[in-house]
Amino acid sequence: MASVTTADIKKLREATGAGMTDCKNALVEADGDYDKAVEQLRIKGLKGVAKREGRSASNGLVTVRTEGTTKATLLELNCETDFVAKGAKFQDLAARVVEAAFGSNDVTELQSVDVAGKPLSEVLTDGGAMLGEKIEVRRVATLEGPHVGVYLHKTNPDLPPQLGVLVQLSAENAEVARDVAQHVAAFAPTYVSRADVPADVVAKEREIAEATAKEEGKPEAALPKIVEGRVHGFLKEQVLLEQAFAKDNKKTVGQVLDAAGLTIGGFVRFKVGQA
Repeated sequence: MASVTTADIKKLREATGAGMTDCKNALVEADGDYDKAVEQLRIKGLKGVAKREGRSASNGLVTVRTEGTTKATLLELNCETDFVAKGAKFQDLAARVVEAAFGSNDVTELQSVDVAGKPLSEVLTDGGAMLGEKIEVRRVATLEGPHVGVYLHKTNPDLPPQLGVLVQLSAENAEVARDVAQHVAAFAPTYVSRADVPADVVAKEREIAEATAKEEGKPEAALPKIVEGRVHGFLKEQVLLEQAFAKDNKKTVGQVLDAAGLTIGGFVRFKVGQA
């Protein structure tokens, strides 16, 4: 039986993303043959796909594919550990997936998209087998318009980007697009404008505000004003155009856009592990 060194195990682990023990066992079973060990890990990985299905893939990365400054697709690819997320194999997989997903807004439909001659679902299964973890596309979104700004942020310098934002503006303006995208990344608005907030959401917030005010013992006569004030405060926190601008809190995002002669058609914000 060929001897298996620590260097051999390290090389196999870096190449496949498999665990230290799995790499050692694969090399032992392959009598030290590197290529056979890779094959062995792949075989064992495929056998373990069903076991991985119930596991949580809460790490990963956010990546983007652009077409000039008028179209961009943002995609979140998940894995189980940050060790795999920072590996070249996983990041290469993400690059191939987002390329194939360009223009998509539907994760379910994406599963059948062709990636180098295979459906994406099969590519992800193969990737999971090689890396020894559950791999999945959690969400994908595409924005298209006169100008689409992109911002990717590393929440940890040792990891790939885990926060990504797209913003679609009415005209070309790279500086404002980036500023607004960074603002969205930091303040996580839910809606562009008040008109986008569903009526049932506002009604529920009003109901909560009234119940809270009563619980606090506020005078009955003052309730309408208190409730409306709290609903207004809620909307200012959730609506992008009404949030205080990150780079100048004396202005709202809406005022910054107005000053630049721009409107915003929409935004997308993905952060790994968050809804």
